[in-house]
Amino acid sequence: MPEYFHSVVLEEDKCCGCTNCIKRCPTEAIRVRDGKAHIITERCIDCGECIRVCPHHAKKARSDSIEEIEKFKYKIAIPAPALFGQFNNMDDIDIVLNGLLKLGFDSVYEVSRGAELVSQATRQLIRENKLKHPIISSACPAVVRLIKQRFPDLCENVMPMKAPMEVSAMLAKKYAMEETGLPMEDIGAFFITPCPAKVTEINRPMDVNKRSYCDGAIAISKIYPKLTSAMDKLTSIEPLANSGVIGVGWATSGGESAAMLGDRYLAADGIENVIRVLEELEDERIRNVDFVELNACTGGCVGGVLTVENPYVAQARIHTLRKYLPVSQNHLKDGVPDKMMWDKPLEYDENVLSLDKDINRAMEMMEQIEKIEASLPGLDCGSCGAPSCHAMAEDIVKGSAKETECIFKLREQIQQVYRDLMQMM
Repeated sequence: MPEYFHSVVLEEDKCCGCTNCIKRCPTEAIRVRDGKAHIITERCIDCGECIRVCPHHAKKARSDSIEEIEKFKYKIAIPAPALFGQFNNMDDIDIVLNGLLKLGFDSVYEVSRGAELVSQATRQLIRENKLKHPIISSACPAVVRLIKQRFPDLCENVMPMKAPMEVSAMLAKKYAMEETGLPMEDIGAFFITPCPAKVTEINRPMDVNKRSYCDGAIAISKIYPKLTSAMDKLTSIEPLANSGVIGVGWATSGGESAAMLGDRYLAADGIENVIRVLEELEDERIRNVDFVELNACTGGCVGGVLTVENPYVAQARIHTLRKYLPVSQNHLKDGVPDKMMWDKPLEYDENVLSLDKDINRAMEMMEQIEKIEASLPGLDCGSCGAPSCHAMAEDIVKGSAKETECIFKLREQIQQVYRDLMQMM
């Protein structure tokens, strides 16, 4: 089994064994056993839905502390555009960027700059018609991992391009090396992240043979108090912002699609809506679309579980900030650079949902699952600790659960024992 890293982790002492998380997990990666939730490592896509719905705060996301930047001689902040929508009564992005410098960073490179380059590259690839249509954005790592796990027929539709986070970190380090003369290992790039999926992507990139250009990820919720304080203490503001409407618009759902400058696109946000769109794409029920933008979080990146502001309020602030910006400030000079593209297209991870490596054994297990599922009540109540009766049947066949964990099956057995005792008496 391959090695997995996950930002989303469980604090068992806080877990009360409720079933909120198992019902909302899009990949059925959580079970409740012995009164505690357990995450099935290979199935988790770090979307953060369990963090969002857990009433006891038993799920949390790991991220780096700002003290981690001190390990490097030269420190670069890579802020996601969603960060700009977190502050009230702010009308200038430069205030946030200067605040980051005051926290100890030597320079700032906005992710929105990389987003403008990715948008231009995507438009060019659509015109060249070299990719399978509709092209699915690869910007949201939770969605990409979902496709890799559940939608094998759509893997070749995913744009084989690095996300703006990676492009920005790559270019920021390149400029820092030229400016300072320092080697890359002395330069640290830290992404200011709105979601746990990005933390996972940095620590365990989709291409496992490659290392991320980001050296760490600091949650917006972690840096927010210190950054707010630093912004309040600014005495002068240096002009640092270098992105426009297109780049900053990536913070909200529909922003990436709007950057295609056409009308043959589809944008969906929220993991449940994303799954419905992917199912329709797989069934070829969506036509006349060139580009599909999918965001696991409601509202886009502003809805990430590591943000602090209501996503709709943040979205409104982003729209206000965009009014004072040029259309775009970053452009590719000569086509799409190879460094912006993946080394190989996305591949389906057949081991995640596979019942057994032996096809005959797997078929036998599937028959057993169908038989057991037919005997279950079909209520998908979650009382057994599994999200559905099908998942429960699968767990029974795999040996990780017993039929009597279904309260309805247990009641049937108790009633049968009672009847047998009455007959004996």
